[in-house]
Amino acid sequence: MRAGNLLRQLDQRLLPPLTRAVARLGDRSPRSGVLSWAAVLSAAAVLGTAVWAVDDTPVGDRTVGEVTRVGVADGDSVPGYLRSAAADLAALPASAPAAEGGTYALVTLDAYLPPQRLATVLGDVGVSTVFGRVPLPGRQTEIVKIPALRVPDDVVAGMAQVAARKEAEAADYRARAAAVDGDGVGERELREQYASGAEVAAAEAVAYGTGCACVYAAVVRATPVALRGVAARPDVRAVDPAPEVYRLDRTVFTPPLPEQRDVVRPPADTGPSPAPIPAELPAPANSAAAPSTPVGESSEPAPVVTIPSPEPSEPEPAESTPSSVTTSPDAAVAEQSSPPPSS
Repeated sequence: MRAGNLLRQLDQRLLPPLTRAVARLGDRSPRSGVLSWAAVLSAAAVLGTAVWAVDDTPVGDRTVGEVTRVGVADGDSVPGYLRSAAADLAALPASAPAAEGGTYALVTLDAYLPPQRLATVLGDVGVSTVFGRVPLPGRQTEIVKIPALRVPDDVVAGMAQVAARKEAEAADYRARAAAVDGDGVGERELREQYASGAEVAAAEAVAYGTGCACVYAAVVRATPVALRGVAARPDVRAVDPAPEVYRLDRTVFTPPLPEQRDVVRPPADTGPSPAPIPAELPAPANSAAAPSTPVGESSEPAPVVTIPSPEPSEPEPAESTPSSVTTSPDAAVAEQSSPPPSS
């Protein structure tokens, strides 16, 4: 009911009794005084109830739209971030606020690891997501987020799904290259750029299909004592606790890459620039040649992918669908401008 209609009804119901009560105020008899005060109190009670009913609207979730960020950003000092994470972990009280389910934390690794190594590094803490990237020297590759409640099975299954998507992506780029007509300078450059995108996507497909050493970070949840135990393991670079995180769907994790050692800089790629997509050709669904949300430029060359893994296990429908963000390169080259973020 709208406020105007409610007030009109209150006028119709309350004003006549109030008028009669005021008219009787001249009567000094005890009985009429009691009745007058009773009428006034009743009217006040009705008015208060009506105001409460108007204001009794659902408040909703006040955290909608709020995003928590954990990790590094463009321009951050990597050594400074590592020191800050170590200090936060040391200061984390034994009985953290999220003690019931543990405290969320971002675990950053010293190097790219294959799925089987994760069981040793993260096996005794709860894992929700791992971050992977194929470290092709001098090339931008896609950062993928793989839901992984079971390590290493979910990681291997997620990599198999990414490999299938990358194979389709490579075929799509090859088709685009073949569809470019003409032999002018612009057409040749466009074909080269599509061919470059196909080359990168095909290399990623092969790497993920063999369970590559591509995982470099994970989101975990454990007690402060367990998190400190993870931080002391040889393959772990940092454990950044985030006791303020209660919902992963409203948190953005941006771990530094293993080859980032000094400052997080915009990415660089020694291959051809990303190809513009002509209007007559639809854009690929998941383009590896169009990076977004840069994490930074590497200050050391990334290792070559050489470690295979056993045959992937069957993925679970609800847990193993990897989401991804295209970003970040490898190589020690001069700074370049950051690519535009994707929507």
